[in-house]
Amino acid sequence: MRKRILLMLLSITALLLFVTACSSGKSSSKSSSTSSSTDTLAKIKKKGVLVVGSSNDAPFAYIDTKTKKFTGIDADIIKEIAKRIGIKKVEMKQVPFENLLVELNKGSIDMVTDAMYIKKERLQKAAFTDIWYKEGDAVVIPKNSSINSLSDLKGKVIGAQKGTAFLEIAEKWKKEGIVKDVQVYGKQTELMLAVDTGKIAACVTDGIVADYTLSKDSSLSLKLLSSYKSEATGQIGAAVNFSDKSLLNATNKALNKMKKDGTLKKILAKYGLSDKYMVSVSDGITKNIK
Repeated sequence: MRKRILLMLLSITALLLFVTACSSGKSSSKSSSTSSSTDTLAKIKKKGVLVVGSSNDAPFAYIDTKTKKFTGIDADIIKEIAKRIGIKKVEMKQVPFENLLVELNKGSIDMVTDAMYIKKERLQKAAFTDIWYKEGDAVVIPKNSSINSLSDLKGKVIGAQKGTAFLEIAEKWKKEGIVKDVQVYGKQTELMLAVDTGKIAACVTDGIVADYTLSKDSSLSLKLLSSYKSEATGQIGAAVNFSDKSLLNATNKALNKMKKDGTLKKILAKYGLSDKYMVSVSDGITKNIK
């Protein structure tokens, strides 16, 4: 009888030890898994490099051919933000504009900084920072063009860049019968050249880019359609992966300090952008996008 009781007690003890060991193993495994899952911002700081995506788009975020440095409006903004949040270096990875959010979600880049409009459909694909600045569209035509107003585009073929908000405007004009057809180009340079060589009658594009390109490239015999009023003023921001909340919060905190202390205004002024492009801290919140 005593032997049976002893055997039963030993069996119960062994069972309890087994259950405890399993539980401890699971806890240890879970703890190990949690500790190995490091925050993205912490990883970037440890590495010392923030990798941003851009289509090499002047004057926003591009590699200067002379200095070989990452420069531009968005480039200067993100470099200042990186410095303020403790990241030593910012590197640009060139990606076609229409693929920027795809690469972001693949994890090949940490952030998109390429004058990207914050739009409802893009907010479904990535998280956006608070608004950096505002801008709008413009129509570019040849200097000797007979086009004097938007109505003069009727029956004509125009162009726009793939993946941009300006392509949507052009397609809308086609649907409304304002233009005959729309040709799509992969790069801004190709788009402007198509107007310059007469392949298309005009193009709808980024107003800041158009101003910058025409001021820098004297070989282009182009001008802005002066009577055109911007149809879609956009709010510009940077995009991060939905899971990178600490990176997003740190970026917004630094950005808003830059708005308050005048640093952001100085960066915009450096590239010829007046106060009309600025947004205040309260006006520049992405949640306000409709």
